[in-house]
Amino acid sequence: MKNVILLGYKGLGANLLHLSYCHQISIKYGPVTIITLCETLKEVLYNDPKISDVIYLDKYYKKFSDIFKLGKFLSKEKIDNIFIFYPSIRFFLASKIARIKNINCYPFLNKKNLHLVKAAKKFTEKVLNIKDCPTETKIYIDKNNQNKEKNNIKKNRINVMLGIGSSGPTTRWGSKNFIQLINFLNKENKFFFFLLCGPNEKNIADEILKHTKSENCLSLHTRKISEIVPLISLTNIYIGNDSFGHHIACQCNIPSIIMILDTPRAYTDYSVKQFRVLPEGQKDDDITHDSRFLPETIEVKKVIEKVNFILKL
Repeated sequence: MKNVILLGYKGLGANLLHLSYCHQISIKYGPVTIITLCETLKEVLYNDPKISDVIYLDKYYKKFSDIFKLGKFLSKEKIDNIFIFYPSIRFFLASKIARIKNINCYPFLNKKNLHLVKAAKKFTEKVLNIKDCPTETKIYIDKNNQNKEKNNIKKNRINVMLGIGSSGPTTRWGSKNFIQLINFLNKENKFFFFLLCGPNEKNIADEILKHTKSENCLSLHTRKISEIVPLISLTNIYIGNDSFGHHIACQCNIPSIIMILDTPRAYTDYSVKQFRVLPEGQKDDDITHDSRFLPETIEVKKVIEKVNFILKL
């Protein structure tokens, strides 16, 4: 029997916050296949025993006219049960066309203001007939790759995964703030910083390296996600923008401090290891994708206070 989970999200972070629900379905039905709009999810989950395969869906989901093509694609997978974690009538109809016997899908009218965590939790509890479904789980790390990355961890230092990159400019705290944070924390050379960013964000890393002690920092802009994940699992803390890094860290039981400028609370609301830092005077529910608060609305000293509190410095 083939059980498939369809995640209708492109962002790696949005996919990873659904991992607990994928695991819960796997506990009942055995290893599941995930179909996702995220190209890089497979790099994170390739070692997960609860996930049999991750299939990247790069087409057939944008136009209503693609329903029949998507239905044909799904029929080739010979699916018995499908769990659609998105309120999409297109995914539902394509599943019907594929003649999938058991189709489980979000209510179609709930797309606006969808709280990703609450919706996924409620949906999973309903389809599995369970109560109080956990919202966080464990990311499985390849031990061999983890051992390789131990060489990059600095002994007698606090190793920080610094999330300087993100999915877009409106979620970035900015190089100026990160420079001030690094220089303050490293007055006594107690810290080592891994600069987490993508290849197209090299300029941010270069700016930070230019104005800090570069021997205390390492840019990861050339590293693959499959290499970064085991490295994150070995660090002491994540500090940075809303990015995939904090989703990895918190599900590796690592405290994560996230600066929130225009990210709804759902992305940082499912793990006890997530600690939000908000713009001055704002509340959790005040911030949406359209908020676009300026980086300077989160003061460096506020982040330092949070770091000191978590690490008990």
